[in-house]
Amino acid sequence: MAKRSTTARAWQRMLSGRRLDLLDPSPLDIEIEDIAHGLSRVARWNGQTFGEHAFSVAQHSLLVEALMGDVMPGVTRSDRLTALLHDAPEYVVGDMISPFKAVIGGDYKALEQRLLSTVHLRFGLAAESDPFLHGKIKEADGIAAYYEAVTLAGFADDEALKIFGRPTVTVNLAKPLLVPLAPDAAKAVFLKRFADLFD
Repeated sequence: MAKRSTTARAWQRMLSGRRLDLLDPSPLDIEIEDIAHGLSRVARWNGQTFGEHAFSVAQHSLLVEALMGDVMPGVTRSDRLTALLHDAPEYVVGDMISPFKAVIGGDYKALEQRLLSTVHLRFGLAAESDPFLHGKIKEADGIAAYYEAVTLAGFADDEALKIFGRPTVTVNLAKPLLVPLAPDAAKAVFLKRFADLFD
């Protein structure tokens, strides 16, 4: 019988056939199809949302990118692409809720940042966003989280305000971006938006 390796496997095989090393990721192993496929199947809020389908990280990413036009006058296509990909590492590591990330601490954040920098390099973006852009993406992310919380995750408005703060932008709660989609539909919309921004 073959002897099993005692070295822990640190890579994941993607449907594209790529093997992404989590500890030493290479831009050559990043494919947008893999990202879109994974993000469309990762549920926000640990799946604790209303609707027939989970609200996916792919849809959350689309919402954040859409909000960038409101929070950052003069936003460029490159900035929008950075926003669209802000949670891209979650196609590999999943979407951990913020309280759990706080418990895990720095090692998780370092891994996530290493993966995000690799994704950025793959698509011609700066490995790390400048502080202003990073702040604007965080602002849009917080606005998205607030509206997801009150629309989809059962939060009362006052509870969401305490956790996420008052949003600086008003979002139409009937907006299609807040309607959970089936994974294949979410993947298609994400890929279409990516294609619009990346050329």
